[in-house]
Amino acid sequence: MLPELVRRVDAATPADRDRAVDALRALAIGGVVLGHWLVTALVADSGTVRVTSPLRNMPYLAPASWILQTMAVFFLVGGQMAARSHASACARNVGYGRWLGTRMARLFRAVAVVLAVWALVATVMLALGADSATVYALVKLVWSPLWFLLVFAALTAATPLVARLHPVWPLAAVALVDLVRFGLGGPAWIGWVNVAAGWLVPYCLGAAWARDRLRGRTTGWVLLLGGAAATAALVVWAGYPASMVGVPGAALSNQSPPTLAAAAFGLAQCGAALLSLAPLRRLLARPAAWAVVAAVNLSAMTIFLWHQTAMIAVTAVGLLAGRALPGLHTVPDGPGWLLARLAWLPAFALALAACWATFRAGPRAPVTPMARRSG
Repeated sequence: MLPELVRRVDAATPADRDRAVDALRALAIGGVVLGHWLVTALVADSGTVRVTSPLRNMPYLAPASWILQTMAVFFLVGGQMAARSHASACARNVGYGRWLGTRMARLFRAVAVVLAVWALVATVMLALGADSATVYALVKLVWSPLWFLLVFAALTAATPLVARLHPVWPLAAVALVDLVRFGLGGPAWIGWVNVAAGWLVPYCLGAAWARDRLRGRTTGWVLLLGGAAATAALVVWAGYPASMVGVPGAALSNQSPPTLAAAAFGLAQCGAALLSLAPLRRLLARPAAWAVVAAVNLSAMTIFLWHQTAMIAVTAVGLLAGRALPGLHTVPDGPGWLLARLAWLPAFALALAACWATFRAGPRAPVTPMARRSG
């Protein structure tokens, strides 16, 4: 049964589809999910659940965030796919409104379901007497990652305008905002300009990739080495945090809003992604490997929207044990917590599978635009 399904998926894939692009998106989603599961801790304390992070007590784990913070790769692939899709729509005389509506409809239907379910859950919890601080912490945990979808939707809508924008311009905007914030004592609110400018950098790189402007391994190496060197310099000499994810209680976050260090690190990730294309294409020529990537891509939105709910569900069920379970309810203050949390990952994955079976969104066939061989 399974070998036959693998064969059918492989046979149904167009010969000119660039499977490596789909693999990059799957890896980006996987990094986000695993990162949230490892750096988010729900601590049960006197009837209240609060959210903290192991990075607060174990800063030496910061290098893990360099691997698990994969949003730049997601925006790189998103820019490539959106720019190619829009160009194809124009060639077929498909209007902008129809093109954008098609891309946005599935996204916002899926988001609406998450918002509705958690609005109901929060209402029921409060009605049953749950602590309001706990309800707020859980709802925020589920809803806060949705910020990136709003940014992604805005950049997608602006694709016809930004598709030919050179990435150096939004990168310069990020640098200028940080100079005003940190160097000139400007207002903190100006940093939120970087929510758009910071993620526009990899998005514009993706659009350039769609126009075949990133051919050759030289571009990949320049982005990887240049971005890594710039990030190291900013962390060592300019005082930026080493962690590429937010840490509760930290004076400065590289992600909320994005900083120049985050943008530089994103360039390095994009370079690594471009360099991985050839090996990925060789790997995904194997039908079994491609079937896994195709399955993740078909469920990418469901996985992203419900992975926090899965973790919360396992944590809530664990409370039935009547005591704080290591790695699930305890303070993340040492290597023992990390080892225990790793042991809980299969339970999180099982809960996510249950969420997927219940809330999987959209059609059961590939919906992403054809990513032709490039790069």
